[in-house]
Amino acid sequence: MPSTGSDPRVHFAAERTLLAWLRTGLTVMAFGFVIARFGLFLQILSLQVPNPAVHAQTGVSALLGVALVAIGTAMIVAATLQYRRLIATLPARDRPQYSSGGTLLLVCSLLIALVGVALTAYLALSIA
Repeated sequence: MPSTGSDPRVHFAAERTLLAWLRTGLTVMAFGFVIARFGLFLQILSLQVPNPAVHAQTGVSALLGVALVAIGTAMIVAATLQYRRLIATLPARDRPQYSSGGTLLLVCSLLIALVGVALTAYLALSIA
């Protein structure tokens, strides 16, 4: 006999999935920032060691760092859009009536994405 009652587990599973993607995107962004700043460390180190090969390699880490921050930001935006699409397809009975966490979660994820865009721009301008 099929159940006709509400099942908010689908909604909560979608929220957990979005939170997992947010964590992953933040981790990729942080890793990209560390790699980009490692390029700055290499530049300082290269001033002490006059080797032209070291000078050529310092820009690679900065570019890779910017790319990783941009990828992390894109992951967060894509996950947020996917979450919105999934929630829109859920019937009203499967959405929890007492929770407004979905709106807060969307606002937070979009703010994190804006910080990611700003960080990408900052890193890109700092290597130029």
